[in-house]
Amino acid sequence: MKPKKHANAACPCGGGELAACCGRYLGPDAPPAPTAQALMRSRYSAYALGLEAYLLATWHPSTRPESLHLDEDAGVVKWIGLEVKRCEAGLEADGEGVVEFVARCKVGGKAERMHETSRFLCEDGRWYYVSGLVA
Repeated sequence: MKPKKHANAACPCGGGELAACCGRYLGPDAPPAPTAQALMRSRYSAYALGLEAYLLATWHPSTRPESLHLDEDAGVVKWIGLEVKRCEAGLEADGEGVVEFVARCKVGGKAERMHETSRFLCEDGRWYYVSGLVA
């Protein structure tokens, strides 16, 4: 599924317009996110937009689940905000990186927060999510 690219659509990650922010990485023929933080932001946006194929494609094969069943969460989980707390490495020349963030959502109308420190690896110029530690 390709993200909707409306000229005025806000990116779920809060980084501006979708097309100029995470939307440029979400399509099947899109370039890969250049940094661990860009990948983390685009993965948050993919959760908000229900793009399971993108999430699985950017998950490292060593830890990737077979499916996420996002269709079961549709209408139940609404992602409403993202705050990046810190990044360690994860730049274009790095092989690994760490991004700590807080994602806010509503589950069945009730506000929730997920505070996670995620680990990323870069292989052959492509960043992958490996694992996360939820605080």
